[in-house]
Amino acid sequence: MTVLLPAAGRAAVAWKNGGGVTREIAAFPPGAGMDAFAWRVSLAEVAADGPFSAFPEVERTLTLVEGAGMDLTVGGRRRLVDTRYVPQDFPGDVPTDCRLLGGHVVNFNVMWRRGAAAPTVAVVRGRLSLRAAHALVVALGEGEGEGDGEGVDVAGVRLGRHDAVLLTGEDALLHAHGPTAVVGLTP
Repeated sequence: MTVLLPAAGRAAVAWKNGGGVTREIAAFPPGAGMDAFAWRVSLAEVAADGPFSAFPEVERTLTLVEGAGMDLTVGGRRRLVDTRYVPQDFPGDVPTDCRLLGGHVVNFNVMWRRGAAAPTVAVVRGRLSLRAAHALVVALGEGEGEGDGEGVDVAGVRLGRHDAVLLTGEDALLHAHGPTAVVGLTP
């Protein structure tokens, strides 16, 4: 089954600390709150320096999508996040502080409960065959069509910037004209 998850339908939810907003792309189980998800995928807009929210017993993969980046302190250790489309793993329950390097950023976030099967996260371009895929595909690029070299075609669907498709157990051909996140999920 293919489920289209358009960017236009996502509500912005303010962070607990007021430093930004998050837009949930998908979660399991569907509709699960922040304390009950098995996995959650979102786009987060970071507008100000400050601490990240803590998520007990949660692991996360963060990928810079827009902006100059962040200088993070994760559990007392510095981690520079200044290259777009490079997934980075870190624990969600370790104190994390953020200093923006040049203003507002957008991050692609994948979070899951510790002890559960970890999703795989990759950012790809080009053609990729997804066999019996249980995956979430998200267009991360700036453009919306082939004319500007961006956009994504997957399972017969054309995705524009930040649109997504949830694939459950089917073969699909992915043609990523621009940077595209592929999150492998355990069925």
